[in-house]
Amino acid sequence: MLQRRKFLELSSIGLSAITFSGFTSKSGNPAGKKPIVISTWAEGLNANKAAWAVLKNGGRAIDAVEQGVMVTENSQNCCVGLGANPDRDGYVTLDACIMDEFSNCGSVAFLERIKHPISVARRVMEKTPHVMLVGSGAQQFAVAEGFPLESEKLSPDAERSYKKWLEKSEYKPVINIENSGNNLKSQSAFAPNKLENGDWNHDTIGMVALDANGNLSGSCTTSGMGFKMRGRLGDSPIIGAGLFVDNEIGAATATGQGEDVIRICGSHLVVELMRMGNSPEQACKKAVERIIKIKGDKARDIQVGFIAINKRGEYGGYCIQKGFNFAVCTADDSNILVDGKHIL
Repeated sequence: MLQRRKFLELSSIGLSAITFSGFTSKSGNPAGKKPIVISTWAEGLNANKAAWAVLKNGGRAIDAVEQGVMVTENSQNCCVGLGANPDRDGYVTLDACIMDEFSNCGSVAFLERIKHPISVARRVMEKTPHVMLVGSGAQQFAVAEGFPLESEKLSPDAERSYKKWLEKSEYKPVINIENSGNNLKSQSAFAPNKLENGDWNHDTIGMVALDANGNLSGSCTTSGMGFKMRGRLGDSPIIGAGLFVDNEIGAATATGQGEDVIRICGSHLVVELMRMGNSPEQACKKAVERIIKIKGDKARDIQVGFIAINKRGEYGGYCIQKGFNFAVCTADDSNILVDGKHIL
């Protein structure tokens, strides 16, 4: 009995060492600060402003990450939300998830005609015994919670894109499709490569934040890939793939080709790599390397990017190839856009 007790005590010490070793490495990583919020792509600059309005007043990270991505969902200048390109049957379907410092989480997928899926995901987290609701059931729950049904009509940009896509009906996802641009919605979703002007459309935003009390939360919302098969689901609403939060260690979110994020449980992997002693940037890089190892030469045809924050407020990101960026907002650094380091 004494030997067993001694073993448990030593095991506990070892576990503590592993837990806190994740915060000792700062290689390639900015100094820790709090509060802090980071989000994917240039559109994250606008989202960060709303999140920062919560954080600077001592608000919770969970409120910040909801308010932040709602800005993107509400925008008609990008393709997150109901202004998005539809699936190949002509319907816009939305996915989102959210996770707080207590490992509470909620998710909706294949949701139609609801403007703010991230808020519905939070209601799932707070008001149901479930983690995920999908399709008509998710919509029914949203309406019961007071969310109005919006029009089924496509936005003008999405309608033009869809009509153009129907000419050939070819499904060719674009690398860096999320990178924000204002003059390409009628082109990018079916172009085989990036546009000549270097701009891109936007279909996902992920956000993670650390508040003044040292608590972490995250959110992720998307319209998914334009002209996807009816019913296709990517990583964004899947806890552990598109988003994961462990309040003892850190938080991470993903963007890019969701199928390949799902293959490695990407955001959960990034957090576990931080638990093992890697900085946020190192953890994101190792997750990207794992995808490249699986995909081989096909990795050149896709983009995946990760961003992460650890418990100390250190942050980082990494991607497969050039073109991914993320927005960082802190009290002294203001709101800046950072080009993600890349491997290919």
